[in-house]
Amino acid sequence: MTSPFVTTDWLAQHLKDPDVVVVDASWHLPNASRNAQAEYLAGHIPGAVFFDIDGIADTSSDLPHMLPSPAEFARAVGALGISQDMTIVVYDEVGLFSAPRAWWTFRSFGAENVVMLEGGGPKWRAEKRVTETGLQHREKRRFEANFDPDAAVDFEAVSANLRSHAAQVVDARPAPRFHGEVPEPRKGLKAGHIPDSTNVPVSLVTENGRLKSPETLQAIFAERGVRLDQPIITSCGSGITAVTLALALEQAGAKQVAVYDGSWAEWGARDDAEVES
Repeated sequence: MTSPFVTTDWLAQHLKDPDVVVVDASWHLPNASRNAQAEYLAGHIPGAVFFDIDGIADTSSDLPHMLPSPAEFARAVGALGISQDMTIVVYDEVGLFSAPRAWWTFRSFGAENVVMLEGGGPKWRAEKRVTETGLQHREKRRFEANFDPDAAVDFEAVSANLRSHAAQVVDARPAPRFHGEVPEPRKGLKAGHIPDSTNVPVSLVTENGRLKSPETLQAIFAERGVRLDQPIITSCGSGITAVTLALALEQAGAKQVAVYDGSWAEWGARDDAEVES
């Protein structure tokens, strides 16, 4: 498959292309003591617009950063100056943490050419490349959203899967959280995991802000008992690293991967959800 990444050299050469738009999709866990938007204003890749993962979402939901409606997504990204036929280059300031969530969201709504910056902001800065400050304003564009219903699954689908076992459920959270050995960072959630799910912590598939090689990823999933030729649902704490895991699965050769958008933020909060630890 075509690589979902571009290099910093490629981006530096195409920064001024009229059909290339750079998107800072940085997001941090509530306990990280970092403000992604403030960091963006203090310095970002030239021309980059800020994609607010919590804002470009279903804000009527009690769950964090759930996918918005196609109409709302189209309105929000159109206001950022993005159309579905542009080359969209997404990055974050960890390296490879929240950028995959925005990459997947754009793809889910029909963006034709969306990629991620390999190494993200940290690599760009380590190479002493130029940055700029303040809010970037672009002329509004029309984004024609065409949602892919196979991209995400909901609580009902995951519950039904407990009986059908039609798909493998793979959880990206750290092992202590998966096994219920430590409290969840979000208050009010049960500890443990979805029954019959498999733990592949996202830290296993990434290294130094980058995705590991397809061959290494294949070995990791094989060791964990994940069948790449069978349907897979990925989950995590709130739908962020579940996408990184889905990306790793696709790069390893998996053909049918969906993200449980609500993830543990939903499952762990519901009284009617079965939990193992």
